[in-house]
Amino acid sequence: YFAAYLDARGIPWRLLSTCAGEPVPSDPRAFSGLTLMGGPMSVNDALPWIEPTLALIRAAVAAEVPVLGHCLGGQLMSKALGGTVTPNPVKEIGWGPVRVADDPVARQWFGDVSEFLSFHWHGETFTIPAGATRIAGSAYCANQAFALGKHLGMQCHVEMTPEMIRT
Repeated sequence: YFAAYLDARGIPWRLLSTCAGEPVPSDPRAFSGLTLMGGPMSVNDALPWIEPTLALIRAAVAAEVPVLGHCLGGQLMSKALGGTVTPNPVKEIGWGPVRVADDPVARQWFGDVSEFLSFHWHGETFTIPAGATRIAGSAYCANQAFALGKHLGMQCHVEMTPEMIRT
């Protein structure tokens, strides 16, 4: 979805695979925004790219460079901003509804949407960092999304399509 959206609008983008050894950028101001995707690892694993990624997120937030995180990306955002990532009581795998909170911050992000169907594939969850607002949850995972100004961390996978899942 993201690549197609950006391509359709002529917005250049670049994919970095830090878990495959590409270096984590040091200056977020080289980008107009950062999107952090999912992965099978935990933010609590001792992987060489985790700490530099957490530093990049903190620098991006400080520099007002928008950050968007999906699943592992949302967990990285939470941890970088002072939250914690722990096992979720239930492994949430498959399509399921996400309920949008009824508050002004959630309405800023979701408008009049009160619930949406999203794909889930996670065994861990994040806490809401200090200063951020919880804006969505589900029956099996209370913290599905948080917002902090122009930054959005999500546990769910809104970027997935049925075709991507089959692949």
